[in-house]
Amino acid sequence: MISTRQDLRVLAATFAALLLMLFVTACGSDSAQPQPYGHAGRWITDDVGRVVTFHGVNMVNKLPPYDPAGVGFGDDDVALLVREGINAVRVGVLWAGLEPSAGQYNDAYLDSIAATVSMLHAAGITSLLDMHQDGYGVAFNGDGAPAWATLTDDLPIEPLKAFPLDYATNAGLQRAYDNFWANKPGPGGVGLQDRYAAAWRHIAERFRDTPGLLGYELMNEPFPGSPWKQCEQACPELDANVLTPFSRKMLQAIRMADRSHFVWYEPWVLFDAGADTRVGPLDDPLVGLSFHDYDTKDLDKPLHNADAHSERTTDALLMTELGATTDASLVTNLMAAADRAMASPIYWAYANNAPFPIPPGVGVASPREQGLVLDPGQPLTGNNVQTAIWNALVRPYPQAVAGTPLRWSYDPDARVFDFVYANSRAGGGDFTKDLETVVFVPARNYSAGYAATVQGGRVVSAANDSRLRVVADGGAPEVTIHIAPQ
Repeated sequence: MISTRQDLRVLAATFAALLLMLFVTACGSDSAQPQPYGHAGRWITDDVGRVVTFHGVNMVNKLPPYDPAGVGFGDDDVALLVREGINAVRVGVLWAGLEPSAGQYNDAYLDSIAATVSMLHAAGITSLLDMHQDGYGVAFNGDGAPAWATLTDDLPIEPLKAFPLDYATNAGLQRAYDNFWANKPGPGGVGLQDRYAAAWRHIAERFRDTPGLLGYELMNEPFPGSPWKQCEQACPELDANVLTPFSRKMLQAIRMADRSHFVWYEPWVLFDAGADTRVGPLDDPLVGLSFHDYDTKDLDKPLHNADAHSERTTDALLMTELGATTDASLVTNLMAAADRAMASPIYWAYANNAPFPIPPGVGVASPREQGLVLDPGQPLTGNNVQTAIWNALVRPYPQAVAGTPLRWSYDPDARVFDFVYANSRAGGGDFTKDLETVVFVPARNYSAGYAATVQGGRVVSAANDSRLRVVADGGAPEVTIHIAPQ
């Protein structure tokens, strides 16, 4: 019966993708053919060398059946994302959904994930597959690992009571992580990391030819287990001896099936609150650091640490979580920090149904309130939509830059956007032809239209197009774009 319901969701999502093709055409979105992403240092680039910036959202279903379709995520949600300029979705893939029994994969589950990816791609939205976990897995009333992969050496398995504080207080939870990092043998005498790597290879085999894929994210917010206190500022030994070998092992498993897509690795979860990282190097041309920013004392610190990491490793950067709040002013400040760093922010979350309690005072809202939409299965109107957070989140940004970004900023009070980029290809070399720079200009912010002033280039899009297109003048060293209300 479960398989039958999954099949119905797959069919529904496929049909929705067809409808979205019509909607996107009407809205003028840049739905493109599949294109491989590359990078020039920290910058993600498209197949012609333009720097690509993402504004995205997370869509992770943390309860069975663990797929976005299972919470009603569908064509109306994607249409909303298109209107607001969202061009990336971090799609949760949960180990418990993929491998409910050791060595037995639920391919109907991957089919449902693939249908969501296809629906998003039809709307011009890129997907990042995120192997998500919080609180290790289902045995602790968290999400991620299946119960069979939870080894605590007879320490009690107590459910999460106050996440993320449980990380510091739950001995069984810490031991489960310790045994995972040690690759302790589980069912069939196979190491837990070996099982996890095999699962990643299975995912890559399924998705290697899938269009609209930004790549694979190895693990959400890895927790170091019992030695976690070492990482409050930085833990280079744990980075070198635990996290880097794990990341290399997962990378190797993925590369056995897919050599064309990015692999994104994360630092220890304490990076989110300002700790530094020395994970890597992974010695692969298509890898990047996926990082989060929940440092409410210094919003710029994780961004600075990520930038310094890229300077050391030359790996790409992707800011895959921020927000999780009902405080619109915090979202405004986070987005301003992301703009200062010229980052690609992916907001947590479009919707959230975490099964564990989150107490007040830990810097994030309760699980359901973390969502931009409270219930994707209901109409996207009224109190089901967090309008104040959407207003703080949505802003102009450069989606594709035929050059190298130098700086951009947005004043939400004056509704003024300024952007400067060098008329030279990121990483060096020349463009093969005159290419367009594309800036998304949201109707939410410019309902009466906008005026664009360009120096060093010319506008080639129609007046008030939601995607301002600019071609640089041949001899101009820089291009400056200024957008203000009309």
